[in-house]
Amino acid sequence: MSDYRELYLDSVSHRYGTKQILSSVYLSCKIGETVGLLGRNGSGKSTLLKVIFGTLNPHFKYARLNGKPFKKGYLTGQIAYLPQERFVPLHVKIEKLFHLFVHTHRDLVFSTDFIRDHLRYTADQLSGGLQRLIECFLILYSDASFVLLDEPFSQIAPIYVEEIQDHMQLLKAKKGFIVTDHYYERILEVSDRIVLINNGCNYKITTKEDLALHGYIPSMK
Repeated sequence: MSDYRELYLDSVSHRYGTKQILSSVYLSCKIGETVGLLGRNGSGKSTLLKVIFGTLNPHFKYARLNGKPFKKGYLTGQIAYLPQERFVPLHVKIEKLFHLFVHTHRDLVFSTDFIRDHLRYTADQLSGGLQRLIECFLILYSDASFVLLDEPFSQIAPIYVEEIQDHMQLLKAKKGFIVTDHYYERILEVSDRIVLINNGCNYKITTKEDLALHGYIPSMK
């Protein structure tokens, strides 16, 4: 099977001290696809995203981008990452941030009412939830072909969750998304495929019953 315009990882293994977090995990994502990543706290979801992006060196991984091996995702210029931690400078105007982060899709993002209405603000003039939404848009509309989203739906109002989901769909023809969040129902809504990380391994999920089978949610009976 061709891996053209595909992010592919195999045999990802990592441990913290003596605790094995990931064990031979594999994951793939193609342009036009949203892959949902689920798992309990401490299961290794964020670890896996950091491994892909390159801010964490695992004990082992095999990674390809569009068929070519890579070591650190951020060095490719084709992989963007929204971490759980805030990263937007508080005293820089939103407009300047978008000029720094966004090039190819700048006109499109500036046509968004929410963004256009806040361009003259600095991040410290916005609520925490709005700051997080700005961060999401900076990463969504970056020039990267593959976007990693760690907890994009947390700490923001439901109306803004829907805003993020809508823009993911808008950009989907041009990008591939890997997204994880504790609000698993939101992940189910937006994803084409679901992968569960459990006991260091990954499992393909097709129904809620599968999530119950692996103990992620209560039994459906």
